[in-house]
Amino acid sequence: MAGAVPLSFATWMALLNNFVIEVAGFDGVDIGWLHTAREVPGFLAIGVIALLIWIREQVLALSMLIVLGAATAVVAWFPTFGGIIATTMVASVGFHYFETINQSLQLQWLRKEEAPKMIGLIVAVGSGASLFAYGVLVVTWKTFDLNYNTVYLAGGGMTLLIVVYCLAGFSRIETPIPQRTRLILRRRYWLYYLLEFMSGARRQIFVVFAAFMMVERFGFEVHQITALFLINYVANMILAPFMGRAVAVFGERAALSFEYIGLTLVFLAYSGIYYFGWGVLLAAALYILDHLFFALAFAIKTYFQKIADPEDIMPTAAVAFTINHIAAVFLPALLGYLWVTSPGNVFGLAAIMAVGSFVLARFIPRRPLPNRETVWVRPS
Repeated sequence: MAGAVPLSFATWMALLNNFVIEVAGFDGVDIGWLHTAREVPGFLAIGVIALLIWIREQVLALSMLIVLGAATAVVAWFPTFGGIIATTMVASVGFHYFETINQSLQLQWLRKEEAPKMIGLIVAVGSGASLFAYGVLVVTWKTFDLNYNTVYLAGGGMTLLIVVYCLAGFSRIETPIPQRTRLILRRRYWLYYLLEFMSGARRQIFVVFAAFMMVERFGFEVHQITALFLINYVANMILAPFMGRAVAVFGERAALSFEYIGLTLVFLAYSGIYYFGWGVLLAAALYILDHLFFALAFAIKTYFQKIADPEDIMPTAAVAFTINHIAAVFLPALLGYLWVTSPGNVFGLAAIMAVGSFVLARFIPRRPLPNRETVWVRPS
């Protein structure tokens, strides 16, 4: 399943900026509204809890992959602002509901001592699938003069084929502890909630505006932006397992602190591209570094696994996914207006967010445990 998601999502992302600029005539305001619409289902991910009253997590996860694959396959059939918004929102329901369940199942099925390493491997598998999608696109886009419709159909179709394989090849997998199927908000998880909120806000700036900058400012074509994505996923595929081991050895506090220091410097350099006229090579290098630092974000999940009551994992994953997307429902559209007047300030704001996240990461204990969630709580 980790490989199924990127075949649709990576294809959608690789073509998105060129598709909306060349076919639909988007500007910064339009792309901001598109990503706001894309994140609304993430904000509503808490609805997964209600669905799980009737549907098992494993079945619901595969159902959401069907929604994602089918919606991705038909994106090019609706090349207008309204059509792109509609297909994006349907695909986003599949993506965000799947990712909510995905996070829950990882933390339920993996033992605490093996979770960082295994999640690192899962990230590597997803990067490998993205690498395949981008690699094929780089090689074939110009060679065979492909169009957007063909590529979107292929990406979504491959996701659907993997779902068929998963349905036929894997039986029911039991979860060790039954999960609560009601809304849960616990005061002792407050730091986890804040880390998720800040992660979601920063990610929006990167996802929405970093690649858009490469197309709008530097004139990247489809095969060029895809090649940049390709380098990202090669690096992630190679380095993610090592990142997992590093989290296991050094702990979540050190890993997240390192990530946020790196992101602060990267976003400040992004801003410098606009204020000081730095060139395309630096912008491309920063994009790759940005992607690598974000890969360490799974340490937030393993931090939660260590402090959580086992039966809280599913409902809290849904709540956290909603919290992660609070900023997503307004930030892209709001920053779209700032982008058309001062793009450098958009990345400056992201740097401030990264500094705030670093401060929060320092509140994580060296050895987090239930009832030892922050450095201020002493074990009884």
